[in-house]
Amino acid sequence: MRLIHFVLAGAFMAANAQAVNDQAAGVAAFATVQKVLQHPRCQNCHIPDNAPLQFDAGTPHTMNVQRGADGKGAAGLPCAACHGAQNLPASYGEHVPPGAPNWHLPPPERKMVFIHLSTKDLCTRLKDQQGNGGKDLAALTEHVDKDQLVLWGWSPGIGRAPVSVPHAEFVAAFKTWADAGAPCPG
Repeated sequence: MRLIHFVLAGAFMAANAQAVNDQAAGVAAFATVQKVLQHPRCQNCHIPDNAPLQFDAGTPHTMNVQRGADGKGAAGLPCAACHGAQNLPASYGEHVPPGAPNWHLPPPERKMVFIHLSTKDLCTRLKDQQGNGGKDLAALTEHVDKDQLVLWGWSPGIGRAPVSVPHAEFVAAFKTWADAGAPCPG
């Protein structure tokens, strides 16, 4: 009987140690996730107010552009008026409107703010299904892996710095974080 208790105690301790290791790996991976989400390519549209930002400096969008009721621009000035389904050719030069399929900001009822948040607040907000469009961790992982507007951040067109972390590294970090139960840093 003592042997069974010893074996069970050992198995419990090993499982507990693995859970601690997984959580530590998840927290470490979130540092990479945060670096991406708070890069100008992402945070310029994940804003607390209704006017998107632009350029690497995060300056207010020209022409008083606004989020609008559905996140696709104000009445009379939809995002698609300037932002097409793809970037314009490099021959057009710098500072032309970038493009990607379904160009938009998050809608006002779920802004998904990334800018000026602490690591813990960003992590908590990202997991909040009421604020993230009802996405669980699997749907969030799919979103950051496959969504064409997300992928635009790594190919933003001439004159714009791409996200500094390679996309495959970001997705791997996101999966590590999600697989660990999406732990938030202290």
